[in-house]
Amino acid sequence: MADVPEPVRKCANLLKGTRSDTEKFAALFMVTKLVKGKDCNTEGKKLLFEAIGFPFLRKLLVSKDLPNDCPPLVYKSVALSILTCFCQEEELATHKDIIDAIPTLLEIVEQADDDDYEDNLIVVSEAYSCLKSIASYEPGQQALLATGAIPKMSQIYSAQSFQTDEALHLIVQLVKKFGSTSWPEDPTAFHALIQRIALDMETDHTERKYELCRILADILITCRREIIVNSLEGQIWPESLFKGCGDILKAKIGPKQRDPALHLIATTLQVLGIQWAFMDDQKQFFLMLLQLAAIEVRMQMDEKKLETTFKQADLLTCCFVILEQCIEYMASDQLDMEPKEKQTTYTALKGAFNQVMAVLTRVSNDKIKDNGSPRDKAFIFAIVRILSAWLAQETTAMRPAIYKLLPFMLKIGNESFHELKAWRAGPREGEAPVDVLRIMLPALCHFAVEDEARRVLFTHKQDEVLVESLELYFSIAHWKRPPIPRAERLKRMNEPDPIPTPQQQEEMKEARAAIVSLCNILMNFTVLEPKKAEDSPTFANLLKFVVENLPELKDTPDNLVIHGNLAVLGLLLLKQQSKKVKQNDFSICRYIQATIRFLWDAYNIDESNDPTALVVSIAYKGHWSEISENWFLGMQTMCGVLPLVPWLSEFALESGWAEGIIKTLKKVKIGTLQANVKSAYEDFLSQLVDVNAEVVAVLKKADALRVCRNHRMMDLGKKLFGD
Repeated sequence: MADVPEPVRKCANLLKGTRSDTEKFAALFMVTKLVKGKDCNTEGKKLLFEAIGFPFLRKLLVSKDLPNDCPPLVYKSVALSILTCFCQEEELATHKDIIDAIPTLLEIVEQADDDDYEDNLIVVSEAYSCLKSIASYEPGQQALLATGAIPKMSQIYSAQSFQTDEALHLIVQLVKKFGSTSWPEDPTAFHALIQRIALDMETDHTERKYELCRILADILITCRREIIVNSLEGQIWPESLFKGCGDILKAKIGPKQRDPALHLIATTLQVLGIQWAFMDDQKQFFLMLLQLAAIEVRMQMDEKKLETTFKQADLLTCCFVILEQCIEYMASDQLDMEPKEKQTTYTALKGAFNQVMAVLTRVSNDKIKDNGSPRDKAFIFAIVRILSAWLAQETTAMRPAIYKLLPFMLKIGNESFHELKAWRAGPREGEAPVDVLRIMLPALCHFAVEDEARRVLFTHKQDEVLVESLELYFSIAHWKRPPIPRAERLKRMNEPDPIPTPQQQEEMKEARAAIVSLCNILMNFTVLEPKKAEDSPTFANLLKFVVENLPELKDTPDNLVIHGNLAVLGLLLLKQQSKKVKQNDFSICRYIQATIRFLWDAYNIDESNDPTALVVSIAYKGHWSEISENWFLGMQTMCGVLPLVPWLSEFALESGWAEGIIKTLKKVKIGTLQANVKSAYEDFLSQLVDVNAEVVAVLKKADALRVCRNHRMMDLGKKLFGD
C-alpha cells in the first residue's frame, strides 16, 4: 500500500473510524472529491472501497430507512457517483459485491421516467455509467445476460425513456458478445425494440439515420431467426426498414451514408429473405439494390492494392450477401424483367464479377492468402462463395480464366469443409464454420460435365473430398436420436422419441440439398469417366457407402429426393463395378430392395380420380420435378445392370414388382399411357425376360398378352409370344 497517496490513506482511516452512518455519510463527500482527482490511483480506490464497505453503499442505494436530513435521492446520488469511479477499475467492476448490485442499478434506470427522478437525472446517468463499466468485462457481461438486462433495456428504449441511447449502446455491446443467446424465447421485447429503432431510422433525416442503420444491423444479425420470422404477423418494422432504406437508396449519398445502409440491407435480407425487397410488390427497389451492390463491388475491387481491397472486407461482404440473394432470386424465374432491364443488370453483374475474378486471381498468387489472419481468411472465403454463386448460373462465360482459378477455389472450399468436419467431430464450441465447398456444389455440377474442368477436378483429387462430403452430409440428414448412456436406458425406455431442434432441422435441409448436388456431380463422374469409376478405390468406397447406407435412410417425405438420387447413383456405380460384385452380397441385396421400392412407388392407379389412368403417386407428386429425371435414369440404368448382374432379377420377381407392373398396366386405358413411361416399363420387362427364364411364365400368368396388345409393346410381345 506504499503507493497510495497520503490524502487517500487519511480518508480511508477516517472512514474506518466512523461510529455511525451519519458520520460515514459525511465522510463520503470527501471521498467523492478524492476518487475523481488525478492522484487517486487503482490501489487508492481499492483501499477506499474496502474502507467504506459495500453494504453501506448498497444501503444508500436501496434503503428507505435513512436519516431525514437529506432527501433519499441525495444519498443515491453520492453512492452512485462513488461507484462510477470505482467501476472504472477492472478489479472493482468485476468484484462480487458490485456484480450483485446489477439488479439495483437496472431498477434505477428502469424508473427513469418516475416523478422522483425528474429533478435528479444525474442519478440515472451515473447508474448507466456503472452498468457500462460493468459490461466491459466478462463477469459483468455474464451477470447482465443472466439478469435479463437485454430485454429490460429493450423495453426502456421502446418506451423512449430518458437517456435511452445509453440503453441502446449497452444492448449493442451485449448482443455483439452473446449473439442469439441474448434473446429469450418470447420475441416481444425484440420486436418492440426493432420497431422503435426502425421507426426512428425511417423518420430521422439527419446523420443519426445512418448511425441507427449500423445499430439495427448489429442487433438484427443476433436475432433468433426461426422465432422472429414466425412471429412477424402484425409487426410493421419490416416496412419501416423498407421505406427507410428505400429513401437512402434514392438520395444522393456518400460512402459515410451508403456503407451503413448496405450493411443494414444485407443483414435484413439474411433475416427476412429476398421477399423483403418486394414489400411494395414492385421490382424497383430490388433492381436499384442489385445495381448499387454490383457497382460498389466493381469500384472497391478495381485495380487497387490488395491491402486496400481487404480493408473494405466488411462492406464488400455485405454487397456479396445482397448479390448472392439477388442472383438466386433471378435464377428462380420469378422476376419479370424488360429486355433493357435484363441487359443493364447483366452488364452490371458481369462488370462486378470480372473484378471479383481478377482480385481472387491476385490473391491466389499473393502471400496474403497465407497470413493466417481470421478476418482475411473469412474475406477470401466470402469471395470464393460469391463467385461460386455466380458460376452456378453463368455457365459459359470466362471459362479459360475460371479453369486457371479453379485449383485455388477448390483449395479454399476443401479447407473450409475440413474445418466444419473437425468442428462437428469435436465439442462444437462457437458458431459452426461455413462450408464454402457446399456453396460451390451447384457450380461444380456444371464443371463435372466440362472436359477441361473435370480434368482439373481429378488432378486435384476432388472426387475423394466429394465422397467425404457426401458421408458427412448424409450423417447430418440422417438424424439419429443421441445415444442414451447404458445406466439410464431402463429408466428412459418409455420416453417419446426426441425430435430435431429447429436449428438441426435447418442443418438437415441444407444437408439434403448438398447430397442432391453431390450425387449429381458423382453421377456425371461415373458416366463420363467410366474407367475411373471402374478401377478407382474412391469409387469402390463410394459404392460401398451407398449400398450400406441407402437401406438405413428413414422413409420420410423429406428424404424422398435424396433416396432417389442415392439409388440411381448406386445403380450407375454397380454397372461400372459389376465384375467385382459377389453374388448374394447381403448389403447389395438390401440396397436393391430399397432401389426397387423407389422405382416401384412412383406410379399407380389407386390414387387416380380415373380408375383407368396411370398417375404419379401422391407421395412423389410434390417432388416430381426433382425426381422424374432420376426415375427414368434409374429404370434405364437398371436395364443396363441386369445383363451384368443377372441374379438381381430375382428381386424384381420375388418382390412382385414385375408382376405388379403388368397388373397395373392391364387396368390402364388404351392410348393413355405416356410414351416415355411405356418405353421405361417395356425396356425393363424385356431385359428381365432376357436374363431370367422364370420371368416369362410370371408375366404370362399376369395377362401380359393383353398389356402388350393394349399398349402396343411390340418388343416385349415378341420376347414373350414370338412373332
